[in-house]
Amino acid sequence: MDDELEKLKPAGLPADMQSWNIEDLQNYIERMEAEIIHAKTLIADKGAVSAAADALFSKGNK
Repeated sequence: MDDELEKLKPAGLPADMQSWNIEDLQNYIERMEAEIIHAKTLIADKGAVSAAADALFSKGNK
């Protein structure tokens, strides 16, 4: 997971965000927000699959 976070950091900048300029910080935030949306989409998709599976298997038990 650390490798994934490293990929999201602005290229060529130190790990210490304190020294990043405003534009780099804004870009970093945008990439993080995109990752959050992606993760939430995956969660929703997995939840839908799980709910469909639960519905399918609970019909057979009635």
